[in-house]
Amino acid sequence: MRTWIRNIVMAALAAFLGAQVAAQQPFIVVASTTSTEQSGLFAHLLPAFEKDAGISVRVVAVGSGQALDIGRRGDADVVFVHDKPAELKFLEDGESTKRYPVMYNDFILVGPEADPAHVAGGKDIAAALQAITATKAPFVSRADKSGTHAAELRLWKLAGVDIDTAKGPWYRETGSGMGPALNTSAALDAYILADRGTWLNFRNRGHLKIVVEGDKRLFNQYGVMLVNPQKHPSVRKDLGQKFIDWLVSARGQAVIADYKINGEQLFFPNAGTDSSPADRMA
Repeated sequence: MRTWIRNIVMAALAAFLGAQVAAQQPFIVVASTTSTEQSGLFAHLLPAFEKDAGISVRVVAVGSGQALDIGRRGDADVVFVHDKPAELKFLEDGESTKRYPVMYNDFILVGPEADPAHVAGGKDIAAALQAITATKAPFVSRADKSGTHAAELRLWKLAGVDIDTAKGPWYRETGSGMGPALNTSAALDAYILADRGTWLNFRNRGHLKIVVEGDKRLFNQYGVMLVNPQKHPSVRKDLGQKFIDWLVSARGQAVIADYKINGEQLFFPNAGTDSSPADRMA
């Protein structure tokens, strides 16, 4: 009996000491787009950083617009997003002093196997959106101020479609993250603009498939910024900068490139530039 009690006491003490060590470990708060989490990238990336740097990362995964708003309030140390126009506005407003390109992948148009808009196999996203509008085929929009939502709105405009005027019952606005929006799309057999990373990690596909890909206008760049400590003194400047420096270092870029699902690479490191190798060769 005494041995049993001693074991319980020792286990409780070990748990207490472990919690104390965790509480004392330095940490940063990263406000990030949902795609870095729902694609599985952070589950792959952050343990490597924490092991290398001894700094814990607490992630708030929301749409890019919401992540930038969190940064504006000073409630995060770092923002990691994929909406370059909004990122540049963040810089212009003095909410950060430098933006670092980190990686890219691409957006894809996903749709039902039945393909009521007859767009499957195309590489022209504008033509596909025009066809979806003309046929009033079901379409799911994230409608959440995310980077993907911002890209969708830019693409409607590019297609010459005033979506505020054109939308009707066929256009479903969810106000949700990429994973939940894909679930809605699967349930409705609807088209949706998605980031490839989340799609590759998405299991509940139902009758959905990629219908349009490969258009250069679907390029999807990710950037990271330290929230300006001059405006928000609570920002953990040194720790946040260490995370950024690690992401754009050879080590961080290699870890990003190493993340694959079924042998397919989800993100392509491009620190120091906002383009793909093909664009730089053009």
